[in-house]
Amino acid sequence: MTTTEARTDPDHAPGSEPHGEASAPAAPETTGHHGGHGPHGYSAQKDAHLKRLRRIEGQIRGLQRMVDEDVYCIDVLTQVSAGTKALQSFALSLLEEHLRHCVAAAAEEGGAELDAKVAEATAAIGRLLRS
Repeated sequence: MTTTEARTDPDHAPGSEPHGEASAPAAPETTGHHGGHGPHGYSAQKDAHLKRLRRIEGQIRGLQRMVDEDVYCIDVLTQVSAGTKALQSFALSLLEEHLRHCVAAAAEEGGAELDAKVAEATAAIGRLLRS
């Protein structure tokens, strides 16, 4: 693959892992039935999510290249906005799957499990709103 192909094909970005296992910090484990490891709400769409994240990673690598090549600042900011919107869209999709799977399962159990999952989802929404 040429350098140009790597720059234009985010799914084959240099340094990206084949299964999205880039050296990102591990997500903190959560409490409850579906916290930590195991099948989560997004598991059924895992391949699509990884593909989407690799595409976003390519956008960010493109930003690095733009800065390295001294691209006009407004053009860089336009791409920053596109990357931010892509991450926000991914986050909303993940949140929806969490509500449909994890919170719905907790609703069947009721009690403290439901309260914990609703509080957890509420906190996640709050973090998304502040970002």
